[in-house]
Amino acid sequence: MSRRNSSVVAVDVDQQRKLSVAMPDHKQVAHDASKATEMEQKMSLREGIRLYPKAVAWSVLLSTAIIMEGFDKVLINSLFAAPAFKKRYGSQLPSGDWEITAAWQSGLTNGAFVGEFFGLLLNGYIADRFGYRKTMMGALFAVNLFIFIVFFAQNIEMLLVGLICCGIPWGVFQTLTCTYAAEVTPVPLRPILTTYVNLCWVMGQFLASGVLKGVALRPDQWAYRIPYALQWLWPTPILIGIYFAPESPWWLVRKGRDEAAKFMLNRLTSADKHPDFNADETIAMMRHTNELEKAVSEGTSYVDCFRGTDLRRTEIACMTWFTQAFCGAALIGNSTYFFVQAGLDESNSFSMSLGQYAIGAVGVFIAWTLIPRVGRRTLYVCGDLAMVAILVVIGACGTINRGNTGAQWAIGALLLTFACVYNITVGPVCYAIVAEIPSTRLRQKTVVLARNFYNVASCIGNVLTPRMLNPGAWNWGAKTGFFYAGTCFLCFVWAFFRLPEPKGRTYAELDILFEKKVSARHFASTAVDSFHTEGDSGSDYGMEKGARTHLEAVNSRDMA
Repeated sequence: MSRRNSSVVAVDVDQQRKLSVAMPDHKQVAHDASKATEMEQKMSLREGIRLYPKAVAWSVLLSTAIIMEGFDKVLINSLFAAPAFKKRYGSQLPSGDWEITAAWQSGLTNGAFVGEFFGLLLNGYIADRFGYRKTMMGALFAVNLFIFIVFFAQNIEMLLVGLICCGIPWGVFQTLTCTYAAEVTPVPLRPILTTYVNLCWVMGQFLASGVLKGVALRPDQWAYRIPYALQWLWPTPILIGIYFAPESPWWLVRKGRDEAAKFMLNRLTSADKHPDFNADETIAMMRHTNELEKAVSEGTSYVDCFRGTDLRRTEIACMTWFTQAFCGAALIGNSTYFFVQAGLDESNSFSMSLGQYAIGAVGVFIAWTLIPRVGRRTLYVCGDLAMVAILVVIGACGTINRGNTGAQWAIGALLLTFACVYNITVGPVCYAIVAEIPSTRLRQKTVVLARNFYNVASCIGNVLTPRMLNPGAWNWGAKTGFFYAGTCFLCFVWAFFRLPEPKGRTYAELDILFEKKVSARHFASTAVDSFHTEGDSGSDYGMEKGARTHLEAVNSRDMA
């Protein structure tokens, strides 16, 4: 893998001075941190799994909460197509059929987003103060209680209240899972464990579709009460497991609790599996990164996410998640209803949705093999462009007579293809980018802002999409593909010019790349020395060594 840009960036003199003041033992810390950085960048995926098996297990456990949320959230959109649900909560059309009105479809779908909006904002404060573990436990306890409201909902208004309440802890799960994964795993494992969150969404959606396939066509109330009752299977076992989980060492370092951070790091690793691993050196790397970020910006409030270089990082995180909302993924979330409006019957529609989520899971596994080789940026940009093409064809099929069976199945096949492309590219890669791009001190708040930006965008999409599909509203059907082809193309243009490549970078290196305002398209080829200044007597050697270490490490992983 060639690197055409040979430029090297390093810490500036003022930052180095602040580091020396903040850490009297700065030289020793920098020396230890450089050794830990070099070890991580040369570490292969297999070595990472052997050294951090417990971190992988704990991250997988926390991410299981997303399986639960994916299960919960797909229920409401899929139940719009269930006859018993429509008759219980819907209105009768002039034709005699029952339908949830477009307004209530938007309201129910967006109800959860309203709760998530406030849950996310609270999470930004609570997680920073009390840690990830306690915050997750509190959210799991809360969702156990709120499920009662949804299960016993007597009318559509009560169902809306229940979904708003459930959205509060759901907002916590959405961000804590990927930030925890980003902080407890080393460089080679980060893209796997952060993108695993997307696989959890797909697994939850697949399980929900399987349950709905079995019960949604029942004529009684249990067509929708059984799926809601199954939500209680998840929170308590996950809560018990998280009670024993280690806290993020990065969070403890930010709190000045270095000894506790070392203890938790040892709980996350199997030190005897890697001859070069040293817990003290890894903690030194965390301390050095934390102080380096403090030298740039002392603040850790939401306002600080919009200051200096953090503004660019916030923009990238927000737009990366925004793309998920307007790349056409709304058609996946409404797939069962979409298939019905495209002309398929209810039974075949539920079957197609089930197949869609199975294909999505396969897509994530394919993404795991591609991300270490081609990087996040390339996969993301190419995915956007491929989805534009598929959406245009879906829209074109929608112009064919609704009674054309061939067109109906073609639309179904195209949406399955779209789901596969999405879950290879934008779907999983988004989580890796959003978790890696923010500074470590502002990561939780930046991810919260990005997710809320996504939620606002999704609310807009959830108002528009039902109206596009609903026969009682705009009745576009599959022609909705044209609309999302346009918005997805705009997302592609943004990503091409603004999305950087964080592949193989430590958090300190990313800090320096953003501080030096390196352009998005030069991120991958710019070498970084995070331990010397340009005026340092040892800087030439250090910068050359830093450049060689990063480039050789990334190249070796590319060829592995």
